[in-house]
Amino acid sequence: MRVISIANQKGGCGKTTTSINLAAALATNKRKVLLIDLDPQAHATSGLNINSDLSIYNVLSKIVHKKCRLEEIIRNIDVNFDIAPSSLILSTLEQELSGEIGRESRLSDILAGFKANYDYIIIDCPPNLGILTVNAIRSSREIIIPVEASRFSMEGLSQITSVIELVRDRLNHDVDFRVLVTNFDSRLQHSFKMLDKIKSSYKNRMFSNIIHVNVKLKEAQNEGLHVFGYDKYCRGAKDYFSLSREIIIQETVPPETESNPEVEKLEKRMNQILKETLPKIKEITLSLNAPEAKEVYLAGEFNGWKLDENSRMEKTNGLWSKSINLDSGKYRYRFVIDGNWSEDPGNPLKQVNPYGTMDSLLEVKK
Repeated sequence: MRVISIANQKGGCGKTTTSINLAAALATNKRKVLLIDLDPQAHATSGLNINSDLSIYNVLSKIVHKKCRLEEIIRNIDVNFDIAPSSLILSTLEQELSGEIGRESRLSDILAGFKANYDYIIIDCPPNLGILTVNAIRSSREIIIPVEASRFSMEGLSQITSVIELVRDRLNHDVDFRVLVTNFDSRLQHSFKMLDKIKSSYKNRMFSNIIHVNVKLKEAQNEGLHVFGYDKYCRGAKDYFSLSREIIIQETVPPETESNPEVEKLEKRMNQILKETLPKIKEITLSLNAPEAKEVYLAGEFNGWKLDENSRMEKTNGLWSKSINLDSGKYRYRFVIDGNWSEDPGNPLKQVNPYGTMDSLLEVKK
């Protein structure tokens, strides 16, 4: 289970918009996601049309009249997408915890005992650097910092990274952070200048995907919907879908088991049986000419769109290739080039996918 906090003390940087739509995008990719609204303003909660008497305050507070477990407050939003709502009373928690030992680890302790089956927990942090944000950082291994292409956002970025370093030094908790450029207006030359400044300072800690200005994102929130439930073909939906795929690429691949001669012998015999009894399966090789790419994956309907070691392509003299065994039929697929999803430029057979982009089509005949 990956716990990712969305944090920036500067308001208006797209923090809650990112929390909601990234969670929805991951759920669209068949990942089970819990969004924890840790902001007393409860914008993620209201932005998804959730009304609840119980909130994350009932979980974190020790003096609340009705104490709850985390699983008792969770509300369902969509397939694979749940939320732990917030409320205004959460703003009193900082004062409640002021004299308590271990107050920085309150949320971390709760998540440690949380047994629900989620692939991702996304935490929407408040727009400040108080105890709630510190709790979120302490609970996470990854931080996404949404940043606008503006001077003031750059100043806020240095402040949040200082807090991350403080948590590492004081609480012995190391967190990896990455910068996400949001509200990017490609019509303004100033946006590109600020983007270059952000890259010069955080080049190795930036997402390759950028969230562009898109009015549909605001309209969706006003309707109490995530963007995929409002207009899944808009620019905002495509941006967040691409971001989710970039994050999914980073999913940990389980270590390979130790070599066992008996197991290897059995696997070899099973492979021989498969070749003899399944003659209809064909070996197909797909290739891509991308000499400057650092890593390329092949994902499609034939492997559940998974990005792991089994879908990684091999590079030979600038040409990436991957061989797969397929039964007869038609399959959608795409290449993932350094985190960016792309159709096959060498295949003229294409079809529009549900997100308005093109999938390449592969037909295996009997």
